[in-house]
Amino acid sequence: MRSQMEKAEAFRALHARPGAFIIPNPWDAGTAKLLAAMGFEALATTSLGLANTLGSRTVSLDAIIENCRAIAEATDLPVSADLENCGADDPNTAAKAMARAAEAGAVGGSIEDSTRDPRKPIYDFALAVERVQAAVEAARKLPFPFTLTARAENFLHDRKDLDDTIKRLQAFEAAGADVLYSPGLYDLETIRTVVSSVGKPFNLVMGFADPTLTVPQLSDAGVKRISVGGAMERYALAAFLKCAREMKERGAFTFVREMAPIGEVRAAFG
Repeated sequence: MRSQMEKAEAFRALHARPGAFIIPNPWDAGTAKLLAAMGFEALATTSLGLANTLGSRTVSLDAIIENCRAIAEATDLPVSADLENCGADDPNTAAKAMARAAEAGAVGGSIEDSTRDPRKPIYDFALAVERVQAAVEAARKLPFPFTLTARAENFLHDRKDLDDTIKRLQAFEAAGADVLYSPGLYDLETIRTVVSSVGKPFNLVMGFADPTLTVPQLSDAGVKRISVGGAMERYALAAFLKCAREMKERGAFTFVREMAPIGEVRAAFG
C-alpha cells in the first residue's frame, strides 16, 4: 500500500496535469474496491450516498469520518472526503474536521458554505470566508499536502446568484483553497463562465449538470475534476426499487438476468 504522503502527492499531481479527470464517489468499501478495479485514479466520498445507506436524510460528521476511513482503507487510491459544513458553524471548530479526515486516511477534504439550516441555508459572506481561512490553516499544519476544496452552495439552495457565487469562489481562492467547487451548475456556458473567473482547479459535479456533457467538453471548458456526488448511489437505489416493484407488483424476477457478474465482483474484492 502507498503511504499517505504518496497518495497525497499523487492526488496533487492529478490536479496539475493537463485535462480533466474523473473522481467517482463510492459510498462504502465494496463500491470503492469496484471502482479501483476499473482503473479510476482517485475517489471521493459522498455524504448523500452515506445518508441514504443509513436510511437518514442527514448524516453526522462522526459517521462521515468513519465512512471515509472504510473507503480509504479499502483501496490504494487517494481519497477526498465530503465533509459537508464540517459539523460546526464556528470556523475554528469546523477546521478541526481536516485533521479528523486526515487521521481517517483521506488526503483531501471539502468545506462548504451551506449551514444545513433550511431557514438560512448559506453562511453570510464574511463568515463563509473565515471558515475557509481556518480550514486552510488547519490543512497546512498536516504532515502532507492535504488538498482542500472550498464549496459555494448557492445553486443547491435556490439562490441562482452567479455573481455572488463567483465572488465567494474568488474569496475562497484568495483564502488559500486548493480546489473550488460550486454544485448545481448545469449548462456549459455557465460552467465556462465560473471556471474562467478563478485560477485554481475547479471541480464539477455531474449529479446536477447537463447529463449530455462529456469529459472532452468539460476539459475544454477548463474543468479539472469531475465528480458525481450521490448520483451513482441513487442510480443503484433506482435499480433496487425497480427490482422490488417487479416482485411486488408483478410477482416476477426477470431482474436477475442483469445482476453484476459474481466473478467480476469477487475479482475486485480480491
